[in-house]
Amino acid sequence: MKKLILLVSLLAAFTGFAMLDSGEDADAVAIKAAVADYVEGIYEIQPERITRSVDVTLRKYGYWRPDDSKEYRNGGEMNFKQLYNLAATWNKKGRVDPQTAQKEIVILDQLDKTASAKLVAYWGIDYFHLSKEDGNWKIINVLWQSHPPAAEESE
Repeated sequence: MKKLILLVSLLAAFTGFAMLDSGEDADAVAIKAAVADYVEGIYEIQPERITRSVDVTLRKYGYWRPDDSKEYRNGGEMNFKQLYNLAATWNKKGRVDPQTAQKEIVILDQLDKTASAKLVAYWGIDYFHLSKEDGNWKIINVLWQSHPPAAEESE
């Protein structure tokens, strides 16, 4: 009987740990929501989502590569207002279908006040630094690049 109680207790403890491991905490959900607002704000022409998810002190910098080239070009620096304006215009001509456009979000690291995340989107890969202020996660920095050339192109 003692073995059975011990076995049930161990199983319950293990199951509890497994449930904690597989579920996301509220901060992880909020971090992913901030990145989703960023990408979906651009895809869906909803700049108000940029206001919700991006800090006004934003610094965005990156590297752009034309599809027919292996060489990257300086994509320049962008501030909050420029990103807001981009979200209001980037997909006006239906460049992508917001429902099917690529948007893979991964949290790379998460602490109680800071986090880093990665987004794979239609235009390339964005890396984010986020900060939690007054209970809200906001994007502070973005470093991005166009998708790398396909493996067969780079050989």
